[in-house]
Amino acid sequence: MSDKQHKICVLGAGSWGTALAIQLARNGNHTVLWGHRADEIEEMKQTRENVRYLPDISLPDSLQLDSDLACIKDAEDLLIVVPSHAFRETLKSIMPHLKNGTRISWATKGLEQDSQKLLHQVAKEELGNRPVAIISGPTFAKEVAQGLPTAVTVASNDEFFAMDMATRLHGHNFRAYTSDDIIGVEIGGAVKNVLAIAAGIADGLGYGANTRSAIITRGLIEVMRLGVAMGGKQETFMGLAGLGDLVLTCTDNQSRNRRYGIALGQGKDSAQALIEIDQVVEGIRTANEIHKLAQKQGVDMPLALQVYRVLHQGLPAKEAVMELLGRDLKSELE
Repeated sequence: MSDKQHKICVLGAGSWGTALAIQLARNGNHTVLWGHRADEIEEMKQTRENVRYLPDISLPDSLQLDSDLACIKDAEDLLIVVPSHAFRETLKSIMPHLKNGTRISWATKGLEQDSQKLLHQVAKEELGNRPVAIISGPTFAKEVAQGLPTAVTVASNDEFFAMDMATRLHGHNFRAYTSDDIIGVEIGGAVKNVLAIAAGIADGLGYGANTRSAIITRGLIEVMRLGVAMGGKQETFMGLAGLGDLVLTCTDNQSRNRRYGIALGQGKDSAQALIEIDQVVEGIRTANEIHKLAQKQGVDMPLALQVYRVLHQGLPAKEAVMELLGRDLKSELE
């Protein structure tokens, strides 16, 4: 879709924000990528690439770059792509610049730290009743930026907004589907990061493909339990934002959460693993929030619980696996 008057600002110049901005600009949208570090934005202007997060991938000539948040004041759409712990702060910071009618979407995955609120709940508290949408699915930023075939889900309670945002993203090698299940899409995108750490730990311990497959399958059951308890639709978890994202994140080493888990399974400490990855590993914070949320909802999530115990209570990874294997026999459908 090409609309020179319709301005979309992407907030967050990390790998995923940059990739989505590239995709939107590639489709002819009037796109601005904002980053909070003026030095990094200036470097991107000079090199026409994001050297730190997406090296060797050229930015479209039409993609504008800005480090002044005032750039959003005439935007019709904002697409927020920041870590979940910075989500509320970002919403607060944009409020003075927002014009009436600006629509808000985000590709952030996770829960609010300490409150366990879903991000659409945070958005409503800070922004009121503006149209909102969430973009999720099995996506690695580098592959999107390279133009490799990809599919995502755009979820919104506003059917027109979901379709319009999907149309702006949809293009050559990039398919965008719509959904009205914001809760299900958000839960799928948050819990999969925790389960990817579990899959990584198992691989780091050398447990192989059988174990990885079991973690994905039983992990999906945990995602569905929590998501349905929160009001999500069961069929959402069999789609791109559920099973699709879970399989991707648990099986490919482009996943930061999986790599972090592998490092722990190999005996490295958390600090060393984070230095090597050099990006935010969402699943660390999310494991704590999912554990608390599952307790609130009365939902049994044994895999997520063991990840929480390894990350936040110091349980050795091998002991966590042994505890899972030692659970009482039960029906697969329980």
